[in-house]
Amino acid sequence: MSGLGKGITAASTGRNLKNKGCRVTAIKIDPYINIDAGTMSPFQHGEVYVLKDGGEVDLDLGNYERFLDVELTSDHNLTTGKIYQAVISKERKGEYLGKTVQIIPHITNEIKERIRKVAAKSGADICLIEVGGTVGDIESMPFLEAVRQMHREEAKDDIAFLHVTLVPIDAQGDQKSKPTQHSVKELRELGLTPDVIVARCKEPLSDDTKAKIALFCDVSENAVVSAHDAKDIYEVPLLMENEGLTDFLMDKLNLKTIGEDTTWGDMITRMKNMTGGVKLAIVGKYTHLEDSYTSIRESIKHAAIECGCNVNTTWINAETIENDPDAVKSLSEYDGILVPGGFGERGTEGKIMAIRYARENDIPYLGLCLGMQLAVVEFARNVVGLSGANSTEFDENTPYPVIDLLPEQEDVVDMGATMRLGDYDAVLKSGTIAQRIYGSSDIVERHRHRYEVNPNFIDRIEAKGAVFSGKNKNRMEIVEVPGNRFFFASQFHPEFKSRPGRPSPPFRALVEAMLEKRNECS
Repeated sequence: MSGLGKGITAASTGRNLKNKGCRVTAIKIDPYINIDAGTMSPFQHGEVYVLKDGGEVDLDLGNYERFLDVELTSDHNLTTGKIYQAVISKERKGEYLGKTVQIIPHITNEIKERIRKVAAKSGADICLIEVGGTVGDIESMPFLEAVRQMHREEAKDDIAFLHVTLVPIDAQGDQKSKPTQHSVKELRELGLTPDVIVARCKEPLSDDTKAKIALFCDVSENAVVSAHDAKDIYEVPLLMENEGLTDFLMDKLNLKTIGEDTTWGDMITRMKNMTGGVKLAIVGKYTHLEDSYTSIRESIKHAAIECGCNVNTTWINAETIENDPDAVKSLSEYDGILVPGGFGERGTEGKIMAIRYARENDIPYLGLCLGMQLAVVEFARNVVGLSGANSTEFDENTPYPVIDLLPEQEDVVDMGATMRLGDYDAVLKSGTIAQRIYGSSDIVERHRHRYEVNPNFIDRIEAKGAVFSGKNKNRMEIVEVPGNRFFFASQFHPEFKSRPGRPSPPFRALVEAMLEKRNECS
């Protein structure tokens, strides 16, 4: 079934292999027909994660980058749409020399070719391949057939299959292995035999359950891994290490240990030793589905671990504030306010009210993407005095379009064609908050947006005390209000480059400012 944690399982397995000295990369296979995740609603699929080359992908790629501390590209995400588009394009060009184009061998060959190309180009020792979907689903069949063929074509010690299954607990508290047995049976009917069974369960697998799964699924007992619930996803690699999975795979794949990297374990120790706590309000529009903000949630965690304090997060629907303006006063109980990115007009006025409350009450504020654009709108309206200022995304007839499409974007109408996606550099102004927290004058961060700060209003806004402290040519990357304790907003998405043990500078600065505020008030 979906949602079991295949991505975390794969990422944790890779992290443990990396700790042994292996170079690891990853590929995520999504069986949906979309070319990529860029046009998919956060309500349906969670966060759209952006890679350095601008690839818009499934949030599992974000887990891979965070766990493995690597940078991937759009080639590391295969979808049914990508594969069929490539095969049809080749057919139209006559590359199949008049042959009848079929799922086998043409689709499966395209899948295998892409997997091998990505693995070779990465220079890694290990390439994790997560086949998304569920065994038995029609849409996953070509991918499962492709990896079956790869198993036949590669050396025996070159491929290992890990099958993630559910072990539910019945009303009497017994662990039930029957779903796993049937899942493995279905897998075998497709010509695939798992080398390892990773059993997702609420409590640790009993020895009896392990023995039963091993017997009926024809694997050794040390190849049945208990993937029981952990308090935090970053503890899963240690859990799997303790289950012996890494040693089993090292032996199966004939790999040699090249040293022991303990940084992950050290990070977990620091996480468990965090003390005190600060309160952060995140005012967004997808707050009932936290997967929509996965990278933000993880970036806050990275910063909290580094600062040694707990960050207690409350998710607030911007529409609640929009519909009841008095509700904004509830933000007084928080040590910090964060407004994330998003698309569309819904909830924007509520976000603007929250931003104004943060600025006027000197509550540390971090704005991301739309959170930066709305900070500019709020400042223009309430400090500069440009009543009715807005983004043309929300009001084409605004008298003061402080956020607008730049001239070179206006004639392009294809979905995503006007978006800035992926890595862009920025030059930081000396003596600013931005330069202080990054410790550099030149940075590279990832973007996913269409509208920009209108250069025609920059002088009027800066004349009233705001500072555009980061720029990419004529595009504004960062705005800050120096008079406040911490008021910082970026056009880019710093959460996409945050890592455990190496938090994003804006997130770390936010948590530090929240701690400072809490200490001053206590």
